[in-house]
Amino acid sequence: MTHRPIRIAARAILVHRDRLLLVNAYPPSVGSDLWCAPGGGAEPHAGLPENLAREVREETGLEVRVDAPCLVNEFHDPARDFHQVELFFRCRLVRGTLDPAWEDPEGVVTRRRWVTRAQMAELRYRPLALPSVAWMEAGAPRYDPLERIVG
Repeated sequence: MTHRPIRIAARAILVHRDRLLLVNAYPPSVGSDLWCAPGGGAEPHAGLPENLAREVREETGLEVRVDAPCLVNEFHDPARDFHQVELFFRCRLVRGTLDPAWEDPEGVVTRRRWVTRAQMAELRYRPLALPSVAWMEAGAPRYDPLERIVG
């Protein structure tokens, strides 16, 4: 039995003015309320930081500086033969603001927003370790184990 290769993705932990940048990558027709950090699949022959800066720019219109990795997360959907490993990097805002008129050229990200630590409690997001990693809580994990995908 052959399987699809594991997909590698890079994601941004971007905290600016004590707010974390999140995106929703589901079309309105799906109506998912699941939020995640911006980023996406790595393209061959480009480093993960380069891939991540491009993804953040496409999804949000923001220019970032990519710093050190801070979390490895993985999830899968056995029914679709899908398995993704995500490397999260701390990022710094270099330029830009969230423009409500911004459109992701690939049409993947439909909503984007800044959230406080307190607002995270009101949202559905993945990975579950996201707030503790973003706000650098003592004991925040560096690896979030394999879990089934949720929509």
